Amino acid sequence: MKRKVASVLAAVLAASMALAGCGSSAPAAAPAPAAESEAAEKPAEGAEAEAPAAEGATVLDVQVGPSPETIDPALNSAVDGANMIIHAFEGLLKFDKDNNVVPGLAESWEMSDDGLVWTFHLREGLKWSDGSPLTANDFVYSWKRVADPATAAPYGYDLLNYIVGYEEAEAGDVDALAVSAPDDNTFVVELKSPCIYFDKICAFAVLVPVQQATIEANGDAWTIDPATYITCGPYYMTEFTDGSQIVFQKNENYWDAEHVTFDTIVWHLIEDSNAAYSAYQNGDLMMIKDVPTEEIPSLEGNEEFFVEPIMGTYYVSFNTQRAPFDDARVREALSLAIDRDYVAGTIMQGTYSPATNFVGPGVSDAAEGSSFEDVTKETYGDHFDVTNYEADLEKAKALLAEAGYPNGEGFPEIKYLTNDAGYHKAVAEYLQSAWGDLGITMTVDIQEWKTVTADRRSGNFDVARNGWVYDWDDPSNMINLLETSNGNNDGKYSSAEFDTLVDEARKSTDVAEHYDLLHQAEQVLLEDAAMAPVAYYNDFWLQKPELKNTWHSPYGYWYFMYGTLE
Repeated sequence: MKRKVASVLAAVLAASMALAGCGSSAPAAAPAPAAESEAAEKPAEGAEAEAPAAEGATVLDVQVGPSPETIDPALNSAVDGANMIIHAFEGLLKFDKDNNVVPGLAESWEMSDDGLVWTFHLREGLKWSDGSPLTANDFVYSWKRVADPATAAPYGYDLLNYIVGYEEAEAGDVDALAVSAPDDNTFVVELKSPCIYFDKICAFAVLVPVQQATIEANGDAWTIDPATYITCGPYYMTEFTDGSQIVFQKNENYWDAEHVTFDTIVWHLIEDSNAAYSAYQNGDLMMIKDVPTEEIPSLEGNEEFFVEPIMGTYYVSFNTQRAPFDDARVREALSLAIDRDYVAGTIMQGTYSPATNFVGPGVSDAAEGSSFEDVTKETYGDHFDVTNYEADLEKAKALLAEAGYPNGEGFPEIKYLTNDAGYHKAVAEYLQSAWGDLGITMTVDIQEWKTVTADRRSGNFDVARNGWVYDWDDPSNMINLLETSNGNNDGKYSSAEFDTLVDEARKSTDVAEHYDLLHQAEQVLLEDAAMAPVAYYNDFWLQKPELKNTWHSPYGYWYFMYGTLE
């Protein structure tokens, strides 16, 4: 089978791939949502277009992905849109270059002795980019908007179910959510039980304030018109050309504008890694996230080529609401039939690491300096033995027969949803062959990135490529994706045992117990083949040496607002 796939790879790798990345170092900036790194597909339009800028203004031209599905903070759940959002908005708190939680729009905050009431004190004189006052009531509106079922925010449940009244808000009584503004500079949140990482949640860009009057007047279109994309962070929008570029201008009304360096950032929405690479080589772009994978061997050792680990897992989602994927034996068979070592080492050219569990490297555990992945290995062992694929393949065939599909007989033809970017098409071609060896016929359904994210979320797929990069350093951020009510649970997996474990972990104030419950929850997911982990992420990018004082976070975000060109 490997020889058969190798012939496919030569053509696929040369035509279809790109990776991710960016970074350096500087002052503090805001965080953003994650879910997954996205690369690109089609040639860029206007890759060489120049941003409108005053004489002597500093302009930064970068490429961090294709046209995002959305840059509405409440609706975004992908890294490409998030990278733009963190430059346009700021929340109560934020992460600095060392990944510490630091003050954002709130200059200070405190937690009650019982851990149930968090009080945030906003900076004096905050303004929106249009110059109007920004107050604590804007946070009340914005958080209730995320909870509102009419918004359908993917992160709504995951972020806000800790708060008193969330269930009522989710059912339509938005005002039941226990967030309040006693005065213009004070924002109060009441929790149902203490949360040991609530400060990290408050540093997450889904919970930034958005302007109520603008959204109510313009509906969903508010994010695509510079006149209505009112922001509160380092930049505001001056141009939106879908498929070409989005231009951000420095926001002089931002409280920390004096430290923002670039006057203009041009986000080039390039959907083809080769087009991005050409623009970079021509000097039109200072940084590109999507590097053609066929170029990677020649870039090793190049000072402009960066590789950094990020916390995240590349995985396959099964639509558990459709037969035959409602059968755990089928899901496990398809998962075991994946040679993870071959995918990571050959298809991904060693740029990713084979996944042995769901939660990978870099995520902390209870003890200071400990690793969740290491504790999993010590306590439970690896779920996938990537050194013994042949044994896994035999087990896969036995499970498929046990489920009623010996040698694939009677198994329906299925589709695999993916976008033609990075290693995604090559992985899809491999899975088509690997599952074909089980007697399963699979077609590859390649869609543009915006369609992939929408179809996955709506359940319009059989099997789909997926991935998650952490929003904060706690294993619950990824494990909870598979909770029944989670808006990012694309496969609609549901397990009462699993839901109970993650809920208990959420409520626990005992750090050791919190992590132990999450370990148990991960084992339920793996035993039930709720998804198929494939590989652990790294980010890759090209960045000109004269672009300095930027940084790349372990959550897959790039911070340009304090960068310099030297």
